[in-house]
Amino acid sequence: MAGESGAVWAIDIGNNSLKALYLSTERGAVEVLGFDNIQHGKVLSGGTVTEAEKEELIAISLRKLVTKYDLSMDDIVVSVPSQNSFARFVNLPPVEAKKIPEMVQFEAVQQIPFGINDVQWDWQLMSEPDSPEIKVGIFAIKNEIINAALNPLNREDIEVSHVQIAPMALYNYLLYDRPELVSSDNQAAVVLNIGADNTDLVVCTKSSVWQRCILLGGNSFTKAIAETFKLNFDKAEKLKRTAPVSKYARQIFQAMRPVFNDLASEVQRSIGFYNSSNPNTKIVRIIALGGGTKLRGLKKYLEQTLQLPVERPDSFKKLAMGSNVSQAKFHENVFDFGIVYGLALQGLGLAKIESNLLPKTIARSRAWASKGRYFVAAACMLLGVSLLCFGRTGWDKLNYDKENNTRQLTQRMIDKAQEASRQLDNIDIERSDLNIILEKEFDAFRYREIIPQLYETIFSALPNEENTPEQANLYKAFENGNITEVKKIPRSERKQMFLTNIEIKYTGDLENSVFGEAVSYERNASMAADGRDQRAEMEQLRKQKEEEARQKMEEARMDLDRRYGVEAEEVEEKIPGFVVTIVGYTPYGKPYEIIDPTVKNPSDAWGFLTRLDNLDELTNSNSPFELFNKRDSRDCKTELIEIDLDQGLPPAGIGIEDTREVNAGGTQDNVEVEDILIDPLTKEIICTVAELDENGKEKSYNGRTQYQTNDHWFVINLKFVWKDAPLPDESPQTEIPQ
Repeated sequence: MAGESGAVWAIDIGNNSLKALYLSTERGAVEVLGFDNIQHGKVLSGGTVTEAEKEELIAISLRKLVTKYDLSMDDIVVSVPSQNSFARFVNLPPVEAKKIPEMVQFEAVQQIPFGINDVQWDWQLMSEPDSPEIKVGIFAIKNEIINAALNPLNREDIEVSHVQIAPMALYNYLLYDRPELVSSDNQAAVVLNIGADNTDLVVCTKSSVWQRCILLGGNSFTKAIAETFKLNFDKAEKLKRTAPVSKYARQIFQAMRPVFNDLASEVQRSIGFYNSSNPNTKIVRIIALGGGTKLRGLKKYLEQTLQLPVERPDSFKKLAMGSNVSQAKFHENVFDFGIVYGLALQGLGLAKIESNLLPKTIARSRAWASKGRYFVAAACMLLGVSLLCFGRTGWDKLNYDKENNTRQLTQRMIDKAQEASRQLDNIDIERSDLNIILEKEFDAFRYREIIPQLYETIFSALPNEENTPEQANLYKAFENGNITEVKKIPRSERKQMFLTNIEIKYTGDLENSVFGEAVSYERNASMAADGRDQRAEMEQLRKQKEEEARQKMEEARMDLDRRYGVEAEEVEEKIPGFVVTIVGYTPYGKPYEIIDPTVKNPSDAWGFLTRLDNLDELTNSNSPFELFNKRDSRDCKTELIEIDLDQGLPPAGIGIEDTREVNAGGTQDNVEVEDILIDPLTKEIICTVAELDENGKEKSYNGRTQYQTNDHWFVINLKFVWKDAPLPDESPQTEIPQ
């Protein structure tokens, strides 16, 4: 990864030059902060250059680099040539992730053609995390190759953090900079890096790489010219570079033609071998890099021979140029920077292959060396802290002896605080006991909101703007006291229900509870005593019916016991709830249509009892109540009675008493006064009365008086299940005071 400065140097030492690239990601993009392409004094692979001269030429180039740039604060990644290197990709059997290193160790011993102790090796997981296949790459290079590559850098005190094989660096470059060429494992691109001595051929797909080192390069063309024209290597190299402008250009290219043929044949043979091993993968393009690509006509010759498009890039697509970098000069060297670009991407953590062939001993010593300054700083801090501790101990001892009286006073205060804490604990215990007593006292009020909620549920089922939208104007006018608007609708068509009394009684056993008779609430004091006697009789009758029901159940149990010799088991649980009697009146001419019509859908055609039978839908929530057994008249019963004063006064609250004049004999002297009941708001007659003609005389037909039926009063007896009723010992009082 990038060092303290957030940037990384990549170095590739070739036979012709030393390539260096300085990249950073501090500004959010991969940016070139510096680069160099330092030509050696001679071509290192020239026939007359000795090993000692090679070392000196490399050292000179490295000194130029470290003199020009400060490399001490950055990670440095270097490449090693592909000769004598090893790269193999294998598929492992499905195993747990923690066992993969063990399997790779076994495969490495089997696959690497050298002794495992004679090489530096590393591995890389190539498959995606969610892929069913486990594909790994194993990379190795002999120790002497690594040491030979690192020795010149060590002599110049250049500390290397990563070592990578050149073909893998080229693979990292292509995957990052040209991902469109390797979008899947069925599409491949070839990177052809033509160096001085060798040509690296790297076939790249999305998750695999195949490499081959071809022992032909730029020097092969130079040697062909030297042999043809009987020149030494240096003069032949100069002639090769000036061939396009030389008057002997034709003869020079004729001398190099065999090398052209050999290079194209080797490339074609390598691609053919890859295609035969990977029939499902199609090669779409060749990317030509390296100094050898400068040779005029080589690109065109390869395209014609291989029948594949060959591209010699003049820029990198995903590299940004720093403000101090010459873009023109950088573009002149792009074809030489493929390897260092891939190396730098690995140093920045942006590469697909991150294997590191740096010898473990060097990596370990570098790690300890980088931590040495921290150890020294930590030791100094420890020494300083120790001295401070000793000094502080002596100072605290003096203060301790001086503050003896203060400590004694503090201890007394602590004792008092502890005593207060104990007293507080005792108070907390007493408070807990009192809370228990209070909770028991307030248990009686725990369900006090359930009766108002039942009232609210009953009221919500009455005809209103929401339940009967076709008469919304009627309900608004009635609420506002607008008599004129109310009377626009004939009285017999007004879908209204007026409740005058509701009686609610809790019971622990709805099924065996019976209704009392409808209470005719007295309208004057003279009827009070009779009313009380009537209610007492009804209550006695209810208790008598309950006792009869219990006796019948006991007789049934005894009968089963006699027949089968076993006790009858109770299979029915008692259902707690409320017995409700509702008294009121309605002006609607067809009262059953608004109380309990047979129509179920749509919901706006429901009646009062229909809505109560669908409480969850009516209230848009989970109602605590449920109408019990609506279809059984023993549990849900409705009585409708005409408001007829000849049959006795209706219950209190239904209309107000008034009179009207009736012409009994047809003359003004025979006017009689008749008692009637009228609507408190509209003053309309609500009781059954004789129809009058225009003279105020009663209408008759065949000698019989014609009567007009107006409002009806009703008594609705029903039961509600209390879904979440408490257990019997927690039940609220059985009688709900009115």
